[in-house]
Amino acid sequence: MPNYHLTANLTHKQVRFLIKQVINLAVRVPDWLPFEVRKEARLISLAEAIKKIHFPKSDFDIKQARERLAFDELFLIQLQAQLVKKNLSASKAPAIKFHEAETKNFVDSLPFKLTDAQRKAAWEILSRLLEGDVGSGKTVVALIAMFTIALNGKQAVLMAPTEILARQHFETIKKFIGEYSSVALLTRSQFLISNFQFLNNNQISNDKISKKFILENINNGGIKIIIGTHALIQEDVKFNNLALAVIDEQHRFGVEQRKVLMEKSGGKLTPHLLSMTATPIPRSLALALYGDLDLSILNEMPKDRKKIITSVVPEDKRAAAYGFIREQVKQGRQVFVICPLIDLSDKLGVKSVEYEYQKLAKIIFPDLAIGKLHGKMKPAEKEKIMAEFLAGQIKILVATSVVEVGVDVPNASIMMIEGADRFGLAQLHQFRGRVGRSIYQSYCFLFTDNDSEKTLTRLEAVVKYNNGFELAKVDLKFRGPGQVYGVEQKGFPELKMASLFDYGLMKLAREQAVKLIGRDNSLNSWPALKEKLGEWEKSVHLE
Repeated sequence: MPNYHLTANLTHKQVRFLIKQVINLAVRVPDWLPFEVRKEARLISLAEAIKKIHFPKSDFDIKQARERLAFDELFLIQLQAQLVKKNLSASKAPAIKFHEAETKNFVDSLPFKLTDAQRKAAWEILSRLLEGDVGSGKTVVALIAMFTIALNGKQAVLMAPTEILARQHFETIKKFIGEYSSVALLTRSQFLISNFQFLNNNQISNDKISKKFILENINNGGIKIIIGTHALIQEDVKFNNLALAVIDEQHRFGVEQRKVLMEKSGGKLTPHLLSMTATPIPRSLALALYGDLDLSILNEMPKDRKKIITSVVPEDKRAAAYGFIREQVKQGRQVFVICPLIDLSDKLGVKSVEYEYQKLAKIIFPDLAIGKLHGKMKPAEKEKIMAEFLAGQIKILVATSVVEVGVDVPNASIMMIEGADRFGLAQLHQFRGRVGRSIYQSYCFLFTDNDSEKTLTRLEAVVKYNNGFELAKVDLKFRGPGQVYGVEQKGFPELKMASLFDYGLMKLAREQAVKLIGRDNSLNSWPALKEKLGEWEKSVHLE
């Protein structure tokens, strides 16, 4: 019996009755998948799949229908990836000279020693997808590439998914590259420049900086290193000689958004592209998913990092956990508290930032400085809270998943996750990666009021595996159809039938896409497919 997403005053029975009246019209839906692909992949027709997914007569019917509809989604992703790869292979990128002596001096001047994985990835770096576990030091590898571009007198840009992360990258990069180049930050609400001497303009200070001033100096090539968010792909941003585009947490950006950034190079040459992600995906799956990119992997942690101690905390041990947290704060450490929601939801009974903030501030730790952070806050407010947390003024930060990606607070040693069962394993691993970023022993506490065997088994996997790649393999066993990326993901399709962990189906979709492009990369031989791809791109990218 099919179950549907319902709205008020509708029942499954009513929806089933209505769909039953029109299901025979499925034969009129054009089957856009080329017949030869369908035959080689052993898939049923679209009309048959639609009928069987709504009214299956057996489990085998459901399997066949799911397989066809899931293949359709993955095939469109792969087809687009192969077309992008074909276009990129026909374009030319600027030649970048390797300044060996300067690069060695730069690496030697860093206040830490590169891991072997970082050294290897830095050599491989141009035009790579760089997949590194949480805290493995992807930014440093990107930094070396951007440094090389600045030495060549060309421009490099780094695009991050959030303002918090973009600002953090700006502060890190200006600290290390500042003496070699000007560095600019450009987001919707922030515009900053460091090192004016490279612009031949020492008369202006950051508090007088205007967005127009930054745009002019990007356009005339004065600013060599540019950090920003989606604001970088707005129409009024024009580069002078863009040679490298770095996309951080690349799964947060769609192909179209990356394409717009690449097209802003200001010349006939296509910039080199470095995409980075910390989402732990097994290598085989990553190669299939990112069909248009080469792959480098950072699988080694920086020296002196201690393994994070992770525990599932039952409700009767909550008071003891609070006592432990207080001891850690006494020793000078700081704490993250993550909640699934912003506001209280009585219906779901899920922990919210507002509720936890009030409880911790008024009842549990009234003597400690506590802050809150979530997506509905204004950028300036978020910036202020993060600055106070980084400075150690706020001891406990209650937040939503807004801190999932990239936020770096070395002094934080405890990650406390409320409603841990509400998050995927990859997301829990990302949260955990916010601590353990210095010499202090760090801890991750997983709280849940769901004591089902399935939930506890999933959470115990996070306790057992500290390596994101190992955890991803375990996740493969737990996941049915679903998503590796959340529905808030921009520019990437929300998969309805497929899962990005359907490796077999993804591999099949990739093979068929490669074959089809090999026969006719214009897709003119399959007009229905070409039309479908166009519709799909619009639905995915026009936000």
